[in-house]
Amino acid sequence: MYDDLKGKAALVSGASKGIGRAIAERLAAEGMQVLGVARGGCDLAGVLGHACDLREPGAADAAVAQAVAAFGRLDLLVNCAGATRRGDFLALDDEAWADSWALKFHAAVRLTRAAWPHLRGSEGGVVHIAGAGGRVASADFTIGGSVNAALMNLTKALADKGVAEGVRVNCINPGSIRTDRLTGRIATVMAERGLGEAAAAAALAQSTGVARFGEPAEIASVVAFLASTQAGYVQGALLDVDGGWIRAV
Repeated sequence: MYDDLKGKAALVSGASKGIGRAIAERLAAEGMQVLGVARGGCDLAGVLGHACDLREPGAADAAVAQAVAAFGRLDLLVNCAGATRRGDFLALDDEAWADSWALKFHAAVRLTRAAWPHLRGSEGGVVHIAGAGGRVASADFTIGGSVNAALMNLTKALADKGVAEGVRVNCINPGSIRTDRLTGRIATVMAERGLGEAAAAAALAQSTGVARFGEPAEIASVVAFLASTQAGYVQGALLDVDGGWIRAV
């Protein structure tokens, strides 16, 4: 537990399920005031829900304004919204690309831009949730890989700005985490290879060279650390939380 987080305020996008939900839950358990943003809102106990579509212009500004109005401050922004489409490059049309970039990248840009003045005032921080696919290229993950790589570059650029303005900006690259999306990928392997669920899960884990899949709570733990003063000298970091999937230097 990080006592210095008590009473501080956070906005977490993509907070209705998966990694984003686990992050909102962990930060609330740390004593933070949390606004959980998602299209359907967030029903977690102890978390204030805010329903909006972050692909829409103005949605990010409204979400940040809601957090500041409710809590009187903003100390942390976690950009976790956005699932990008997999598939054959030639089968992914302009709409698929535009939709994925709008929700995961452009929403992060807009939220960060809206939150920055408040984070500067509180000496707060931003954590982007990107993904290991931004560092390991894959023919069936061209959209997600490019979006995640862009988020990593954005992290470095904003960290440079943050050094002068007192805002810490870091990025987490989750590997294969047990979410609904991973369950869908396991189902795809089952269908393609005629395997049972356990065998398909084992085959998918083996394909990335890891011993097991991660849990959303493990990503949330890293976010809590990055938000705390114990990570006060961590700036512009790209943290691979992937069970050893990425082996490149």
